[in-house]
Formats: sequence, C-alpha cells, structure tokens
Amino acid sequence: MTASHTQTPDQIVATFIDRIVAKDLDGACELVTDDVEYDNVPMGKNAGPDGIKAVLGAMVDGVGTVEFVIHRQVSIGNLVVNERTDRFEVNGAWIDLPVAGFFEVNEQGLITLWRDYFDVPTLMDQMQKIAGG
Repeated sequence: MTASHTQTPDQIVATFIDRIVAKDLDGACELVTDDVEYDNVPMGKNAGPDGIKAVLGAMVDGVGTVEFVIHRQVSIGNLVVNERTDRFEVNGAWIDLPVAGFFEVNEQGLITLWRDYFDVPTLMDQMQKIAGG
C-alpha cells in the first residue's frame, strides 16, 4: 500500500507516524521517497528508507511501547510541522522526549524530508534514570 496523492500532507504525515508507533517500519517507509532525508538534527542525517529503518529499528526494537503524542500540527502547502512528545516505554518506565518535527511531502504524496529537533541531554538524563544511574 503506498501513499495516495489524494491525501493531504497532514494525513500522509499522520499515517506515517501511526505506522511508526505500530512498529511497522516497512509500512512507514512506503510513504517516503527513495532519497528521503531523515535528519535527526542533534544526532545526524540518514538517507533513504534504509537509513530510516536503521535508526528507528534500533529504537523500536529496544522498547515495549512507542507513542508519538502530537500536541499541535500545522501545514502550509507541502510542509507539515508538529510539536509532539515521543514516548518510549522501557521495562515499565517511560522516556518522554519533546520534539519539533518538520516534514516535506511531494506531489506524489511521499515524504521527501523528515527533520526532528530535540534536546539530547533531556533524552540522556531519562535514559540514565531508567538504567538506574
């Protein structure tokens, strides 16, 4: 199943996020271009569906539950911006990471850019607490 060009960019991004939360990385990557840029700003860039799967695969395989709680989402043309909290359940404890995400969607209804901004010390502090340190 691929993206429908009858969907709005908001709907495409929402479907993409729903598939990530369901840990369906193959399904999520059906909604991106072959040369998509995934820029996890504080951590670095990855290219293509395989780049996304490499980063997200390591993330979702190590956690029980994934939630992306979207607080606000706006779109202008092909640009979708959301403010969200990415939540990861690890051994009964939760990591809550505030994120600002930017997505660009092309005319074929595929995501060409996914850029997330977040604070690495916030992530590391929570991971350390879960690890008991």
